[in-house]
Amino acid sequence: MLRLPVNGSRLALGSHLLFSDLHLSDALLKAVDDSGYTEPSAIQAAAIPSVLMGRDLIGVAQTGTGKTASFVLPMIDILAEGRSRARMPRSLILEPTRELAAQVAENFEKYGKYHKLSMALLIGGVAFGDQDRALEKGVDVLIATPGRLMDQHSRGKILLSGVDILVIDEADRMLDMGFIPDVEKICSYLKPDRQTLLFSATMPPPIKRLADTFMTNPKMVEVSRPATTNKDIAQSLVAVSARDKRDVLRDLLREEGVKNAIIFCNRKTTVRDLASSLKNARMKVGQIHGDMEQADRIRELDKFKNDEIDILVASDVAARGLDIKGVSHVINFDSPWHPDDYVHRIGRTGRAGQKGTAITLVTPDDEEAIAQIEKLTGQTIPRRVLGSGRDVRRDASRDAEPAPRAAIPAPTESAMETGERDAPKRDRTRPRAARATKDADAQPRRRDPGRAADSSERQAAIGAAAGRAPRDERPKREKRPEQRTDPQQGHQLRADDQRQERRPERRDDRRRDDREDRDMPIGPGFGDEGVPAFLQVSARG
Repeated sequence: MLRLPVNGSRLALGSHLLFSDLHLSDALLKAVDDSGYTEPSAIQAAAIPSVLMGRDLIGVAQTGTGKTASFVLPMIDILAEGRSRARMPRSLILEPTRELAAQVAENFEKYGKYHKLSMALLIGGVAFGDQDRALEKGVDVLIATPGRLMDQHSRGKILLSGVDILVIDEADRMLDMGFIPDVEKICSYLKPDRQTLLFSATMPPPIKRLADTFMTNPKMVEVSRPATTNKDIAQSLVAVSARDKRDVLRDLLREEGVKNAIIFCNRKTTVRDLASSLKNARMKVGQIHGDMEQADRIRELDKFKNDEIDILVASDVAARGLDIKGVSHVINFDSPWHPDDYVHRIGRTGRAGQKGTAITLVTPDDEEAIAQIEKLTGQTIPRRVLGSGRDVRRDASRDAEPAPRAAIPAPTESAMETGERDAPKRDRTRPRAARATKDADAQPRRRDPGRAADSSERQAAIGAAAGRAPRDERPKREKRPEQRTDPQQGHQLRADDQRQERRPERRDDRRRDDREDRDMPIGPGFGDEGVPAFLQVSARG
């Protein structure tokens, strides 16, 4: 039987509580003690009693404060009684990314090792067959991403009518990734008398409307102002030009004495290119982004956790909820597009009371995004100089405005006379008609005879140096006779025939032709004109 707290005044924030004061089961307390925890965080102390009492709850707390354990621990005790049925999970936890879902599954395995609870992970990048077999056996806890859950529901492999507890984790991230319509549809499949828990680092208006629609008289637990950053994280901005970002990053990684670091980029292509660049600099680097297979992403995270690599270049898929102990630095290679993402990114360091460092590289184009971050967090992030003493802010002005293109120098007299390669070329962009009109309207230039003579002498000297004879003394090549074809005979005419054909016809020639035609003897046999004499002779012979 669950033991509920009776003295709510002892749960006030700021009091020194132990997990044993929260009336969790002995088996659960033993698992928590094995994990090395004795005192709950503020969000855990405020949320666990309400969840044990079966109330709907909205938990708002900055990242890295233990929100996951605040719903995992009471859920284990609640689900300890009862049994699961095939294809009908008893509880459902929605996570925006595969990494978060896998991390919640690890928490259930760690804290529920003394309970006989079945669990299934329903995420993309995993074969349907294994997930189908797990659902057929029946599970007490189903951890899923909205997209894969909708796929399995549409295939008829899962029924959601038996869900007693619904957890919507990282709700603001769900909003950013466009999952809110899917979440609303999933909520419509559940029975109305369920318990709903919603956790988020921020509470934008769409999330508030979602809570008002699908929750019943929820208790609001807010242990810190929304979108505040952890005071244990030393934040700074480093101004840099866009072309020098990689060089400055390598300087930071060498000068800071970085134990390990997560470097965030806005684009997946940037993640791949930056990881390759750092590998070429002989650094132990891994990468994680949305285009990678789930097995590859888990493998890279395990390498980072096991200190096989020191640097993890990541997109925002790693910005939420990843609990990796001992991350010394978070570096924003790209300033985040959304101010909320800044809070989540730097929350990967300074966890569990440890100190951390967050550095953001800022180009002139990022100033507006930084202003939005400072407005959201309510603090001014200090700017800094690299440890070597070189102020990289002086380089940022080079990218503020593109340098104007150098003007083409006017042609010199020597260039016009000798045709040098660096002389400006004629403008070919205008239409030919426009160039002709402009040239016709232009005043004719007078040519200096003396200059022309000098130019001719210079050309002659250049030719002599090259071993060429003067132009006037060079032998002229004979022009080859033009070959033409007789259209009637179909063969090429000889050269003399071509010359004869090209000669203009004279009046005497016409008279002679007419006379020869009249003098030709005509014989009978060809109508009225008769047969020529030579044909008649041939016939007689």
